[in-house]
Order: sequence, then structure tokens, then C-alpha cells
Amino acid sequence: MKYLLTFVRDQDRMYDATEEEMQQAMDAWNAFDREAIEAGALIANEPLEPPSGAKTIRIAENGEATVTDGPFAETKEQLGGFCLIDTGSLEEAIGWAKKVPMPPDSAIEVRAVMDLSPYGYESSTPGPIRSNA
Repeated sequence: MKYLLTFVRDQDRMYDATEEEMQQAMDAWNAFDREAIEAGALIANEPLEPPSGAKTIRIAENGEATVTDGPFAETKEQLGGFCLIDTGSLEEAIGWAKKVPMPPDSAIEVRAVMDLSPYGYESSTPGPIRSNA
């Protein structure tokens, strides 16, 4: 089953790391990716640009779409990235979430990806990345 891990943290602290802190963080993220790839769980793991560049599209009752500047929520905490994994259970997905190298005062939401195949939807999302090792 696929699970989406979303990474949420204080937007004021999201982009203020020193070069050394960024290198240490990237080393930790690379290690996480390698482990998830070797386990056959990782589909995608990507950071997002700052929320200031986001656009929100709201669909009205009449179907009209309105585009506004900014993130989807009026809050200090913002979505900073995501990881799409394929695991055997929610417990396994939670285990992967606990390994994500997020800083203190962050949150990781674990949410199952809805399976709409019984209704004829065929997802075009590729399967997990396989290790060449």
C-alpha cells in the first residue's frame, strides 16, 4: 500500500540553515533515501520551494476555479516536502516516518494513498525505486 509522508515545520525556520547544517542535513536525507531504496519502499522523496511561491486553486460550488497567491493554509507551519513510499502496512509506514531526518518541532503526517482501482482508475505512479546494488 502506498503512503504519503508530508513534512511540516515552522516556515520561519525552514530555510535558515548554515552551509554546514545544510550539508549535515543532506547527508542524513541521502542516508534515509538509500535505506528506503534498498528496502524497496521509496517511490519519491522531494523538498518543496518556499510557500511564498505557492498558488492555491479553490473550486467554487459552480465549478469555477480561482487562483490565489500563497499556501493552502493560513498558519505559521507549512508543508516543506513529501515522501511517497510503498509498504505492507500502516505500522511499517510509521516506522519509515520515524526514520525521516526532520529537525525538532517538526511534524510528519502519514496518510494512505486512496486505492481507486475498484472504480476503474489506473494510477500512473511508478513503483518503488530499486537499488542497483
